[in-house]
Amino acid sequence: MQNKTFVAVALGLGLVASPALSACGSTDGKGAASSTGSKTVTLVSHDSWVVSKSVLADFEKRSGYKVRVLKDGDAGQAVNKAILTKDNPQGDVFFGVDNTLLSRALDNGLFQSYEAKGLAQVGGPYQLDAKKHRVTPIDFGDICVNYDKAYFTAHKLAPPASFEDLVKPAYKNLLVTENASTSSPGLGFLLGTAAKYGGGGTSRSSEAESGGGWQGYWKQLKANGVKVVDGWEQAYNEEFSGSAGGKKAKADRPLVVSYASSPPAEVIYGDPKPATAPTGVATGTCFRQIEFAGLLSNARNSEGGKALIDFLIGKEFQEDMPLNMFVYPVVKGAAVPAEFTRFGPAAKDPETMDPAKIADRRDQWVKSWTSLVLK
Repeated sequence: MQNKTFVAVALGLGLVASPALSACGSTDGKGAASSTGSKTVTLVSHDSWVVSKSVLADFEKRSGYKVRVLKDGDAGQAVNKAILTKDNPQGDVFFGVDNTLLSRALDNGLFQSYEAKGLAQVGGPYQLDAKKHRVTPIDFGDICVNYDKAYFTAHKLAPPASFEDLVKPAYKNLLVTENASTSSPGLGFLLGTAAKYGGGGTSRSSEAESGGGWQGYWKQLKANGVKVVDGWEQAYNEEFSGSAGGKKAKADRPLVVSYASSPPAEVIYGDPKPATAPTGVATGTCFRQIEFAGLLSNARNSEGGKALIDFLIGKEFQEDMPLNMFVYPVVKGAAVPAEFTRFGPAAKDPETMDPAKIADRRDQWVKSWTSLVLK
């Protein structure tokens, strides 16, 4: 999810690395072998994993384990590599598989079962593998359309609030989104429209030719001038007029697919820091994203891996996440920073989808979307 250096990089579920923590604790350059029978536990993650050094040090002191972090690209790349190396895994715990990729990981036997200590404090809606406990929910966030408040004030136009609004003539040529085949938020936005409007066909084979459902909606979006770019950084920092980067680049799109946590990030990392968020969220366009951690099959240090997963759903780490990765905690009672509450509250009624359905339809939907929108 969103990285600490917000204006420069994007949310960890699909994008760019942070220099903040390429590795934590002990590192010896020997890969997973460093955890063999030792007090080193290796966490494999996407590029935007970030934790406060003091919080990690507390875990290492209490547990006796040193944590080594291996970053493996964006979420899709990291999951695919973990699957390919599952018989000889690079580490002990994998963090960063989300509900859009969960079934792929589970179907390929990536994780072994472990019921984490403290799991009872995790909200039920986040426990998508509650029967087998192959993964543990760690955080959630909402992919939503963000808007540039100054633009809509200057044009005396109400910002859009829903998917339906985005296809209205008043918002023609205003939206930029990411490619669903190359970007995590782009895929999440596509899944949000599929959850909202349905597949549009009676079977997978008929979806590409269907004029209804999400395909019909995207035809309207395309006719209304939606712009598609490869990834979040380009969309948000180069095309979106409401971001700090967009202002410098003289961007001309006041609507962008981003996150519900983007407005507080604009405040927290603004220079100078604004009194109020310069951007807002169209709360009727949100898709809920949940991230998980799991004990890798064939992990060399399974006991250390279990301790690390327990730490990830502990209150200290849960309360550390928001201002590091711009995600929300899943543990009941974990405090959320005031900036989140004031400038970027989580969506009250986001679109969701069963991971099994995502797994069954995702590739066909992306293929159909590419044919429909990019050609």
